[in-house]
Amino acid sequence: MNQLSINDLKRFKNELTRFMMTYKFALDEIETRIEILVQEFEMLHEYNPIEHTKSRLKSPESIFHKLNRKGGDLSFSGIKESIKDIAGMRITCSFVSDIYVISQMLKSQSDLKVLDEKDYIKNPKPNGYQSLHLIIEVPVHLSDRLESVCIEVQIRTIAMDFWASLEHKIYYKFNQGNQAVPARLLDELKQAAAAASALDLQMERLHAEIEVIKEEQSETMDDKLNRIIINNQQFALPQALLELLNDEDVK
Repeated sequence: MNQLSINDLKRFKNELTRFMMTYKFALDEIETRIEILVQEFEMLHEYNPIEHTKSRLKSPESIFHKLNRKGGDLSFSGIKESIKDIAGMRITCSFVSDIYVISQMLKSQSDLKVLDEKDYIKNPKPNGYQSLHLIIEVPVHLSDRLESVCIEVQIRTIAMDFWASLEHKIYYKFNQGNQAVPARLLDELKQAAAAASALDLQMERLHAEIEVIKEEQSETMDDKLNRIIINNQQFALPQALLELLNDEDVK
């Protein structure tokens, strides 16, 4: 290998590394924002709407395979334009209502731009798949410029996630053997998707009932309003401030 080809390889490696790093930084950025939103929600509502999150980056090999299938331009700008799911995050919630709460929290951030939204919960795929997909453009501040980077965010319940994981394993197993998935398994998968959806609805109703009961059995409203909780620490509201507020109400 001559010196020129070595230099070309080094330059390409550096460009690819920098390109992939922007997507990694976009994931870091969105993970931080979600953590802040969750803590804010938990402190104000004493409830965490997210069970867990998982993020991933497509490998360069997978990116170029997808680019080839889509017929995109073989360049970094072409990849960025053609492929919007190089970086992906999956957010798993307990309840369906939590999905839309998290989605709205992200949409309300002025410097995040939602480029596309696909609601497979209200409109499930024919095979029964359910999830909310968002393509979000995230600002990434680098040392020499600002990059706008797209990531795909999938938000689903635990039941939806379990079903999707099982479906993926079944398809992977049969694809490895170059076989079609038997019709019987496809029918059972669709039935399982319906059962998962029914379970989500039932769990949501139970959750709502439990919240009502918990509120009725909790301490009095006056006691709750006289303190705040930050990071599991309780702080009483200053008595002088409460008296001042009472005086203002009288006026």
